[in-house]
Amino acid sequence: MKTSKTSIILNCIIILLAIFIISCEVSLAQSGSDSSGVVTLTNPLGKDVTPAAFIGTVINGILGVVGSLALVMFIYGGLTWMTSAGGAEKVKKGKDILVWATIGLVIIFSAYALVNFVIFDVVNAPTTTG
Repeated sequence: MKTSKTSIILNCIIILLAIFIISCEVSLAQSGSDSSGVVTLTNPLGKDVTPAAFIGTVINGILGVVGSLALVMFIYGGLTWMTSAGGAEKVKKGKDILVWATIGLVIIFSAYALVNFVIFDVVNAPTTTG
């Protein structure tokens, strides 16, 4: 019996969907309920973790990984330039890598500043009633 790639992919998707549904059922079954029978879900991240703080933590982690990739690109661009042996094409390639890594780093720092401003200053800003 010959199976096609699409049927294999479809079977994998069905299996993953079944695993997801079963895991949701298990997590709901482990949650408590109060005296009125209402199901309560506990926060798996802790009592004091807000969605804004969690999203900020995830975004800061992603920006840290991207910043590390920018460092790797700086090293790669510098090595390309240094090992060019005077070849104009390799020198240009090394310079271009360094320029684009710098632009990427500026974008990363801007995104970091924007995320910190939105998460910590706008979302957590005290409300004034007057």
